[in-house]
Amino acid sequence: MPDISPSDAFELQLKALWLQALAGDDMSYAKSLKLMAGRLRAYFGRRLQALPDEVEDLVQETLLVLHLQRDTYDTRLPVTAWLHAIARHKLIDLYRRRGRREALHDSIDDLDDAQHLLTEQEGPARRDLMVLLDGLPTAQQQAIVLTKIEGLSVAEASQRTGVSVSALKVQVHRGLKRLAALVRENP
Repeated sequence: MPDISPSDAFELQLKALWLQALAGDDMSYAKSLKLMAGRLRAYFGRRLQALPDEVEDLVQETLLVLHLQRDTYDTRLPVTAWLHAIARHKLIDLYRRRGRREALHDSIDDLDDAQHLLTEQEGPARRDLMVLLDGLPTAQQQAIVLTKIEGLSVAEASQRTGVSVSALKVQVHRGLKRLAALVRENP
């Protein structure tokens, strides 16, 4: 009998447990999640050595997605491929979030005088924006503020508001369309 590589042995063990879990076996479900969590910690740990505090959060986020999307698993494919695809998406989401946040944290000491003047002139534009936003329904207003002003991803805004991703996208689209109409009406 040929030797089985550790990754193949892991896949065989995980797939057997995962298939039993999908069939309703709670013990197999708990065991498979424990195996997946260990694999995810190693995966994220290698990629986030500079951000070790993020590893466990990503593990939990990924496990939540696995739980919520377990019916999308194609039993003809390796479980580890499905697991890593979801983990990769969560990692990309983290990089996007951090990139946006890091870009917002410039020190005020690094600004020159011309940039300070721009900040002082920002007040009237912000006031005008708030007046325009007040003309929108609350759901559209909130969707635009979260995604376009605060810079959250649609998924993050969806989690914060409890609205589905597709509904949030519709609210943003309709809100931006309405804002454009309001700007045309009030030049």
